[in-house]
Amino acid sequence: MIQPVAERTPAGTSYMVQGQGQPVVLIHGVGLNKEMWGGQFVGLANDYRVIAYDMLGHGHSRVPAADTALEGYADQLAELLDHLQVQQACVIGFSMGGLVARAFALNHPQRLAALVVLNSVFNRSPEQSAGVIARAAQALAQGPDANVDAALERWFSREYKAANPAQVAAIRQVLASNDPQGYHTTYALFATQDMYRAEDLGSLQVPTLIATGELDAGSTPTMARQLAARIPGAHCVVLAEQRHMMPVEAPREVNKMLLDFLRQARTLTESAKGIVA
Repeated sequence: MIQPVAERTPAGTSYMVQGQGQPVVLIHGVGLNKEMWGGQFVGLANDYRVIAYDMLGHGHSRVPAADTALEGYADQLAELLDHLQVQQACVIGFSMGGLVARAFALNHPQRLAALVVLNSVFNRSPEQSAGVIARAAQALAQGPDANVDAALERWFSREYKAANPAQVAAIRQVLASNDPQGYHTTYALFATQDMYRAEDLGSLQVPTLIATGELDAGSTPTMARQLAARIPGAHCVVLAEQRHMMPVEAPREVNKMLLDFLRQARTLTESAKGIVA
């Protein structure tokens, strides 16, 4: 498969597109970039028009103002879709990208065909909130790579780290090379916005999948189930023995889950429109 080439929108968003068909947008997590989705490009681009981009303050996209709210990250996606002349897309958000996907769903509902939230956060306990706020403060004081070793321990299994040292080292370098302001602005939102407009989640009317890994300590199965319970008709999946970076560590399993959901979502949407009897 030919590797997609990165391009930029007039507003300064770096993105890649590959494949044809229904648009599917991939949103990465804090400190990462669009390159994390290599396994999903391989698995999804035969059936879908796959779009991955660098969120504000990451990769080659523009750095947000320090006071940028979560709505600004949702608006970035809307601008990208406008640039690509995409009216509606299936949006898949990982970790912080899951918060962005939720914000996009609530602020631009007419642009959303289906919603997937992977390994993201919801209704943190006081202890969980204190931990992530402390990590955000450490990153502000010491730089984006301040807690990278602890992050990698949480994100990957020991077996995967031992078998794929080059890939793990590359992710470490990506984390360390983030723009400090962009990273902190984004991390601060990730640390505090897990209940963003939680009272409005019941208004979402699109096929929705909420998924995480059984062993994801920061984006727990309990969080996934609680979030799914707030969204009408949402389906919750917990992948056995998976940690936080399951799109990277277990791409085949994640891709199968995504493909199954996307096919079902399209059938449900077409049935609702009277296209399928």
